Amino acid sequence: MSIQRNPKDSMKSTWRHLDKSEWSIFHWSYELLGIHPQRLDKEVPVHSKSEKVPWLSELHLHRWVLTHALLPLFIHHVYCEYTGKNLSPLGAFFFYSVAFKLIAIHELHVLRRLGHFLGFLDGDEHVRDGVPDIGVYKVFQSLVTTSTFRPIFTVFFSYRASLGPSSISWAWLPLEIGLYGIILDFWFYWYHRVMHEFDGLWKYHRTHHLTKHPNPLLTLYADTEQEFFDIAGIPLMTYFTMKFMGMPMGFYEWWVCHQYVVFAELAGHSGLRVVTNPPNTLTWLLKMFDAELVIEDHDIHHRKGWKKSANYGKQTRLWDRMFGTCGERIECYKENIDYDQKISMPWF
Repeated sequence: MSIQRNPKDSMKSTWRHLDKSEWSIFHWSYELLGIHPQRLDKEVPVHSKSEKVPWLSELHLHRWVLTHALLPLFIHHVYCEYTGKNLSPLGAFFFYSVAFKLIAIHELHVLRRLGHFLGFLDGDEHVRDGVPDIGVYKVFQSLVTTSTFRPIFTVFFSYRASLGPSSISWAWLPLEIGLYGIILDFWFYWYHRVMHEFDGLWKYHRTHHLTKHPNPLLTLYADTEQEFFDIAGIPLMTYFTMKFMGMPMGFYEWWVCHQYVVFAELAGHSGLRVVTNPPNTLTWLLKMFDAELVIEDHDIHHRKGWKKSANYGKQTRLWDRMFGTCGERIECYKENIDYDQKISMPWF
């Protein structure tokens, strides 16, 4: 007896080839914002798995994230200096919500350019998944929800109109950036792992694993229950953990930490064939334990399914290393890295 596949599980993506007169406003949104993960009119290089993989310095990623994260703070500071007053909580939400979206859109543009230059992991066997026909609205909704609700709860829990951007704790910021990624990954690791290992929880995670070769737009392609924890649950648990540890974690520091996490989430689902680490100010410490993450780690995770996976971390490999769930790298192992072929992370 054949098993009937649920039509909602289809990852078929043909809508970009259809007559555009059949598109909805959501189809047009991808087009007008230019956030497609690949261009249809441009080739993607294909590499064998044994071909050396180029290297992208983590310093380039820090530079990219910090310049984009600090620009809204600078604009906000200029506003405060010029007007002599601060943004209201509502004004801060609108301003940082727009900034969040613009930075994410810009990262998607840059990742697409890099994909056409570098190619993708496992590219000699599979192309990357596109936004599925059945999920055009769902994917767009998840992107808007993330970039709206994270600023909402960040403002709600930490914004104080009496404190402008000049109040940021610069001395604490490097430590907060590093610990935020590691602590967030601890909570994410266990929440992620139990969804794979317990029958009753896998149903909330299985939609995200319909993509075996994801693209950045599919970062939050998931059911509502998982979306809630990804968007709010895990970041809030991380924030309160750091506050409990005595970290300042004011609004402006938390904004910068969010930008590091979002950058890693989108890049980690890009499948780019390059060796680089999610930027973290404590990478030097992670390297002592062979616990730094590369893009291939999460990419391999997606190729596995229920109870057969590894690489549950998404910011580091620390907790996978500590709890014995690291998977073997196929293309980005040490002997296959070409450190002489250095790649830059373009600003524009």
